[in-house]
Amino acid sequence: MPEPSARGAWLAGTNQEIRSLTEAEFEKISQLARERFGLDLKKGKEVLVSARLGKHLRNLPFKSFSEYYRYVVEDRTGEALAAMIDALTTNHTGFLREPAHFEFLAKTVLPSLPPNKPLRIWSAACSTGEEPYSIAATVAEAWGYHRLPLLDILATDISRRALNSAMSGSYRPERFAGLPPEWIRTHVIPDSQSPGYKRFRPELTRRIQFRRLNLVDPFPPVGTFSVIFCRNVMIYFDRTTQERLISRLTECLERGGYLLVGHSESLSGFHHDLEYIKPSIYRRRLRG
Repeated sequence: MPEPSARGAWLAGTNQEIRSLTEAEFEKISQLARERFGLDLKKGKEVLVSARLGKHLRNLPFKSFSEYYRYVVEDRTGEALAAMIDALTTNHTGFLREPAHFEFLAKTVLPSLPPNKPLRIWSAACSTGEEPYSIAATVAEAWGYHRLPLLDILATDISRRALNSAMSGSYRPERFAGLPPEWIRTHVIPDSQSPGYKRFRPELTRRIQFRRLNLVDPFPPVGTFSVIFCRNVMIYFDRTTQERLISRLTECLERGGYLLVGHSESLSGFHHDLEYIKPSIYRRRLRG
């Protein structure tokens, strides 16, 4: 094995050894991630990129990041590129994460709706599904199951891996720890297909439609929504991509509809047709 050095060190892989990430390789990978997905991998993210992609490469037949980069850009199926983004981004989530948003949905949004008005909600970065299932359970708690046919949730994510997990809807019991015990008793049942796992009742799961969507690309026809959850996504994007995304999301909101972003995100300094309600919550103006 070659002697390790500052730039020529080798990463010990499970199945092979991988040359460490060079500056030129980092620039190529970061440019590709920015152009295709709007990811903002600035200088200083080399260690993060090396660690996350290095782990991914250990299961692939490449000995350098350059070989892997060529494989990704030459793969016409797009699967390699999607897998690269999966490795670079995190899918940290949980049921009722940032609970103030679900409280706002239950106590402010839902009571303001006419009784027979259909409710469309978009979970724009649904990850492994905890967010849309939390939305469905929140609405069920407020409305009861008899009104659930009025609910339509679109759940999208760029990650095929995360979406597959979300669509399965099956979780280990400890994953439900963020839910109130009474919610678990009411809305969660054993998974008959996976012993030891649990899932939400079918009355809830059938209200959710999962689709793969890259928020950087022009949106396919998705209609308009009363509420859009797009949380902890813009932190990955450069400012230009953030502004473009805010504009597109706003166009998908009905007048008076709400956009919910992550608590570490803000729309301050951007041009948009949204009014500030409280931290991380914005409303599309009733008049343009």
